[in-house]
Amino acid sequence: MIQWEEFERIHVVRKIREVLGSWFQVDVFLVDDQGRLRNLAKGEKSIWANPVLSHTMIHDSGFEYLAQSVERVNSQLRKGDLRYHQFDFLPGIEGVAFPIIVDNEYLGGVVAVGFRTDKSGKMPKAFATQLGALGVSEEEAKKGFNAVKHIPDSEMQYFRELTDLVAQEIVTLHKEIASREERIQDLSNQLGGRYSYASMIGKSKPMQELYSLLEKIKESESTVLVQGDNGTGKELIAKAIHYNSPRKDKVFLPINCAAFNDNLLESELFGHIKGAFTGALKDRKGCFETANGGTLFMDEIGDISQAMQVKLLRVLQDGTFTPVGANEPRKGTVRIIAATNRDLKAMVEDGSFRQDLYFRLNVIGMQVPPLRERKEDILLLAEHFLAKSAREKGIEPKVLTKRAIEGLYDYNWPGNIRELENEMERVTVLSGSEKLITLEVFSPRIRESGEKQKVQGARLSGKLKDALEELEREMIRDGLRRTGWNKSKLAKELGISRAGLIMKVNKYGLDKRSLMKLEKKSS
Repeated sequence: MIQWEEFERIHVVRKIREVLGSWFQVDVFLVDDQGRLRNLAKGEKSIWANPVLSHTMIHDSGFEYLAQSVERVNSQLRKGDLRYHQFDFLPGIEGVAFPIIVDNEYLGGVVAVGFRTDKSGKMPKAFATQLGALGVSEEEAKKGFNAVKHIPDSEMQYFRELTDLVAQEIVTLHKEIASREERIQDLSNQLGGRYSYASMIGKSKPMQELYSLLEKIKESESTVLVQGDNGTGKELIAKAIHYNSPRKDKVFLPINCAAFNDNLLESELFGHIKGAFTGALKDRKGCFETANGGTLFMDEIGDISQAMQVKLLRVLQDGTFTPVGANEPRKGTVRIIAATNRDLKAMVEDGSFRQDLYFRLNVIGMQVPPLRERKEDILLLAEHFLAKSAREKGIEPKVLTKRAIEGLYDYNWPGNIRELENEMERVTVLSGSEKLITLEVFSPRIRESGEKQKVQGARLSGKLKDALEELEREMIRDGLRRTGWNKSKLAKELGISRAGLIMKVNKYGLDKRSLMKLEKKSS
C-alpha cells in the first residue's frame, strides 16, 4: 500500500513542484491507482501556480472537472504501455502525466496541469464556453488564458523530465518505506520468535501449566509477579510476557534491585534533578520515566528495603513518582513485572515485606518450576544448548552418550537452566574433536552425584530377594527419569509388559508425584 501522505513531506518533491510552478506555471497533482486525487480535497483552499486553476478551483464545479480529468488520465496510464501521457485539460490548455510503477505494478500517477503548446496564443471559443460552465466569467477566462505559460518544443523535454522526476522520487521513497517496514517487521518477528512462549523449551506438566497461564494473560497489562529459583529463566518469561502484550512495540527495561543500595536505587527508579546530591551534575530520567508506556522488569524485588517498598507502593497505586531532589511529582504509565527467588509470602508473614505491596505486585502470580521438578525437560534443554553452542562455534552438534544422559538425570541441578547451559557449553569445548560427549567430560560435581547414587543403591549383603528388589527399583526409577516417564518405552527397554511395569511402579512408590516430592524433600 502506497503512503501518499508521506510524499507531501518529501523535500525534493516539494522543491520540484515549486520549480514547475514558478517556471512553467503548472500545478502538480497526485492520483492513486483508482483515479482519485490524493493531495487535494474538495473545498480545500490552496495557492495555485496556474492562472486558469486559480479562477476555476474556487468553485465546486472546478474541482469536479479536475477530478474527472485525472480519472480519465488514470485510465490511460493504467494501460501500462505509456512512458507518459499528454492530454487536453481544457480547450487550448494541456497537461502531462507520468505513471508511478513499482516492481511492475501500477500504483498511480503524477499529473502536471496548465500549459500551452500552441504558438499562436489565440484563445479558442470553446475555452471561454467551458470556463463559463464552471462559473468563470468571459473576462476572467480571457485574462487567465493569456497568462498561461507557453512551453516551446525546445523546453518541452526538460519540462517532462522534471515532472517525471516527481514520479521517480515517489517510487524511490515508496521502496525505502517498504524496506523500512520490512526491516521493522523482521525485527518484530525476531523478537517475537526469540521471546515467544514457544521459545521456552519444555514438555513437562509444570511447563505446560506455565504456557497456559502465559497464553491467558497475553492481552492483559496487569502487574505480574514471577517467583522461582535462580537460573530458572524469570527474565526470559518477563520478556515473553512483554513481547506478546499490547506494549510489545514499547520499551522493555530490566533492573536488578539487589545491585543498588537504597539511595542509588531511588535515583535509578525515579531519576534525579541537577544538584540533588554530590555528583548530580544534570537532570537524569529514572526507569519509570524511561519505560513510560512500556514495561519495567524489576528483578530481585524481594531485596528492597522497607523504605523503598513504601515509595514503590505509591507508584503502583497512582502512577506518580518524585525524582530525587524534586518537589513536583511526575506521572507515568508503566507495566511492572517483578521477579524474586525469595518466598515473599513468608516474608510478609515475618514482617520483612509489606503485605499491601505484595498484593499490588501479585495481581497475576506465576511460579517457575526448578529443573529438578521438570526432569523430563533435561534432555530437551541439553540438546538445545549443545546445538546452540555448536552454532556459535561453527561445528557439528555433539551427541550425549547413554551414560552421560543418565548423569544429567542423576544430578539435582541447583543452578537450574543457567547451570545446565553453562555445562553444555563447557563439555562442547572439552570434548574437542570427539563427536560423542561421555560422562567423564562432565564437571566433577555431576560425575560424583551419579557415582554417589550408584554406591548408595548397591546391596553387598543381606537377602538376595531384597537386593534384587532394590536393584529393580533403582533400574525402574532411573529409567523413568531417563525416558521422561514414558512407560511404554521403558517397558520395552526392560523387556516387560507395560501393565507389568505399572504394577512395579505402584509397588515401589515410583509414580511421578511421589518421586518428585521425595527428591524435593531430600534436596
